[in-house]
Amino acid sequence: MKASTPTSSPPQESAAWSLVFAAWLIAAVSTFGALFFGEIVKVPTCALCWYQRIFMFPLALILPIGLFPFDRKVLRYALPLAVIGGLIALYHVLLVAGVIPESMQPCQQGVPCKDQVIVWFGFVTIPLMAALAFAAIVALLSVAHHRSSP
Repeated sequence: MKASTPTSSPPQESAAWSLVFAAWLIAAVSTFGALFFGEIVKVPTCALCWYQRIFMFPLALILPIGLFPFDRKVLRYALPLAVIGGLIALYHVLLVAGVIPESMQPCQQGVPCKDQVIVWFGFVTIPLMAALAFAAIVALLSVAHHRSSP
């Protein structure tokens, strides 16, 4: 009688599920926060903020689909979205900080990307919150991928 070996042990799968769930919570809070600031508070949205939303909003929909039942393939779809969104958010943070020269600013018309509409504690801006959210999601999904690997 030959014993079958599971591709992933239950504790590893459970840990990966928890990490993906935490990533989904961050994506959901970020999505609701963006909608709250844009639609309720009426904070003007620049082009870079729209691009970041393009990569954050699908995460709030894709991640829970991969949770019930847990399917590690969701990482294949979610991780690239989070990485690209994080790079855009990092670019936006550097733009607001003045590291990127004005000649490389994408927001020439409409709402300027360099404007700081909301600043909490003297340094927390919307682009910084987006960058931190994307970084946390990338970290959680990366660890989940490592934990759920066969």
